[in-house]
Amino acid sequence: MTSLQTWPLSLLLVIAVHCSNSLEDNKIPSLCTGSPGIPGSPGLHGSPGQPGRDGRDGRDAQPGEKGERGDGGEPGHPGVRGITGDRGDPGEKGERGSPGECAVAPKSAFSAKLSESRTSPLAVGDAVSFDKIILNEQGDYNPETGRFTCRVPGVYYFAVHATVYRSSLQFDLIKNGHTVASYFQIFGNWSKPASLSGGTLVHLIPGDQVWVQMALGEYTGFYSSSKTDSTFTGFLVYSDWKNSAVFA
Repeated sequence: MTSLQTWPLSLLLVIAVHCSNSLEDNKIPSLCTGSPGIPGSPGLHGSPGQPGRDGRDGRDAQPGEKGERGDGGEPGHPGVRGITGDRGDPGEKGERGSPGECAVAPKSAFSAKLSESRTSPLAVGDAVSFDKIILNEQGDYNPETGRFTCRVPGVYYFAVHATVYRSSLQFDLIKNGHTVASYFQIFGNWSKPASLSGGTLVHLIPGDQVWVQMALGEYTGFYSSSKTDSTFTGFLVYSDWKNSAVFA
C-alpha cells in the first residue's frame, strides 16, 4: 500500500483519538452526541443537624395602648341545673301579727206557732201561716205568708208539730212548690186533742222557699189554744257559703 493510500486512514485515527481525549478531559466541547442517561435514584436523607443555640433575650418595650372594647358576645346556652343545695338554717322568728277579725258563723233560725184566730179550716193548696213569732232574729221567715226564704246556702232542718182536735189532718212540707215530706193522721173520735209531728233535712240555696201546705180538703184539723200549740220550726244545720268569714 502506498503512502497516498494510507493517508486517509491515518487521518481518521488521529481524529478518533482526539475525540476520545476530549470526552475524558471534559475540557472541550464534544463533537459526538450521545443519548441522555437514565435518572439516578433519589439519595437518602441526611442525619439531623445539631440544635441551634438560644437567641438573646429581647429588651422590654413600652406597654401598648389599650384597645377598644369589643362587641358583646351572644348569650350562651343555659347550663345544666345544679344539684339542690343543703337546707339552710331556720330563720329568726318574726314579730307577732296584729289580731285578725273574729270569724262569725252564718246563722238562720226561726220558730212560729198558730194563734187561736188561725185555726179555721184551710183549703187544699193553702200555705199554713204560723203567725205568732217565737224566734225570727234574721227575719228569714214571713209570718204573713207562712214561707221561709233561704238567705244562707246549706242544710236546714224543718219540723212541724200539729195539735189535732176533732178532725183528721194531712199536710205537706213544700220546697219551691214540690213536696218534700207528707204527714197524715185520721180522727178516731178522741175526746181530747191529739198530736202529729214530723221533720226532715233539706238542702237550700239562696232564694229557695219552704212552707207547710194543706194536702186534703177534708183533713184540715190544725188546732191551737191557750193550752196547746201547732208550731213550725226551721234552722241552719251547717252552711256551705264559701264567702262567709268562717270559711275564709
